Amino acid sequence: MRKHKPLLLMHRTPLLQLGMVAACWLAGEAIVRSLGIPLPGGIVGLAMLLLLLMSRRLSAPAMRRGAQWLLADMLLFFVPAVLAVLDHREFLGLVGLKILFVIVLSTAAVMLVTAFAVDRCYRWREAHAA
Repeated sequence: MRKHKPLLLMHRTPLLQLGMVAACWLAGEAIVRSLGIPLPGGIVGLAMLLLLLMSRRLSAPAMRRGAQWLLADMLLFFVPAVLAVLDHREFLGLVGLKILFVIVLSTAAVMLVTAFAVDRCYRWREAHAA
């Protein structure tokens, strides 16, 4: 079975792959704004992209290069946060330590609760599968 030319082009062009991610994001934004859904448009867009992948209307290899490019340049997305810290010197003192403590504590709490929930679901599934 021959692949369609646009699909073949999508497999080879990271720019088109990034365009697909951006199109899903913009569609998610449009849906959220038009329906008044209390969710970020990016989340709805990524859910749409996930549905496309799960329904096999879009393949994972067709998005691989674009995703690898985004991951390789992920540090660039954090540059504004570093500049914000440099603009607010109070983050380098006691206030910054308090904020860091809250971030570390809340991250650990989320990880522990998630691990506990996954463990409970796994044990429940194992008990009911037998």
